[in-house]
Amino acid sequence: METRAKLRYARITPRKVRRVTDLIKGKRAGDAMINLQFLPHKGGQIVSKILKSAMANAEQKKVADPESMKVSRVFVDQGPAMKRMTPRSMGRADIIKKRTCHITLVLEE
Repeated sequence: METRAKLRYARITPRKVRRVTDLIKGKRAGDAMINLQFLPHKGGQIVSKILKSAMANAEQKKVADPESMKVSRVFVDQGPAMKRMTPRSMGRADIIKKRTCHITLVLEE
């Protein structure tokens, strides 16, 4: 059986999160949590919170031991981008896109 946890509209670019999620795919949840704690990236903190949530969901459903479950799939999809303007010379403006992402983490026995 599987359990999942989602985080929507995370204020980090999908590219930065994917480099973290690629490290934990296929690992056991306990080992993945240890790896995420020692990463210097902001994405590591965000993904560790989602992993804790998925483990709590598994414990709530009484599916299996959350520590021994495996991270089977992690989806990082692009969310809406917030558009901001910054002034440039001669009356022009540049658009700054502050990107967001949706993260889905799936644990299996």
